[in-house]
Amino acid sequence: MKYRITHETTYHGDQPVSVCHNEAWLKPRDTPFQCLEDHQLEAHPSPTSLNHRRDYFGNHVWAFSFNRGYDKMTVTSVSEVTLCERTVPPVEQTPAWDQLAQTLRTPTTPADLAASEFTFDSSRSIGLKPLTEYARKSFPPGRPLLAAATELTERIFRDFTYDPRATTVTTPVDEVFRLKKGVCQDFAHLQIAALRSLGLAARYVSGYLRTRPAPGKPRLVGADASHAWLSVYLGGGEWLDLDPTNNVVPNLEHITVAWGRDYSDVCPLKGVFIGGGRHSLSVSVDVALIDPQP
Repeated sequence: MKYRITHETTYHGDQPVSVCHNEAWLKPRDTPFQCLEDHQLEAHPSPTSLNHRRDYFGNHVWAFSFNRGYDKMTVTSVSEVTLCERTVPPVEQTPAWDQLAQTLRTPTTPADLAASEFTFDSSRSIGLKPLTEYARKSFPPGRPLLAAATELTERIFRDFTYDPRATTVTTPVDEVFRLKKGVCQDFAHLQIAALRSLGLAARYVSGYLRTRPAPGKPRLVGADASHAWLSVYLGGGEWLDLDPTNNVVPNLEHITVAWGRDYSDVCPLKGVFIGGGRHSLSVSVDVALIDPQP
């Protein structure tokens, strides 16, 4: 399937900004199941400088700066990607979770060593004793990792309520666990922290999700949103994505942009500026299917 994703971010200020530096994680990466066909990033007013680099995790990063005043800045990212079917291994072919956790404690291959970096706490995914106890119900000794991880995904989907008003971008995992409410970012951080607390490797994935209008309703352009989920390491260099917000294994409707330890590594757009007054932010995302053939 081929998609065109348009992500527009607009900042308004009631006083001019004199200097501004930004970084954007908006260009989708290539994966075994995703091919980036085209990407364009535009900023208005035109930036003084615009540069592309790869971060530590191999994600695309655009860095751009302004050294002249403005009171409105718009950043538009337009991407075209083609997705193909992902393969999910049979449950019985995935290793016992505790066996893999032991392997990750003393990795001997380059793939396991790279994955072991995702077994540690990060600023937004910190393991907690109550969360570890919650996760262990799905992880009895010797259970295949895939069976345990997908059951944990289902339990989070069942036990937690999606509520955009319950949390903010800085709400910690312990508060999400207490509230039993949150959004996709919260649920991804929660499951990542739970998996890492058991010695497993898990990473945060940012991207987009194709949404469908309610029956009888038209599709609204610009009404989509950024999305977040996670990947768990299966061993042998293989990772599997899990979406606890929707209780699915992502396939042909999840577009991957970037991955890291948590949200702070792959925030879609962040920066610093010199200026005063009040500032507001608006975001419009559109995920359009332009070719249904995989």
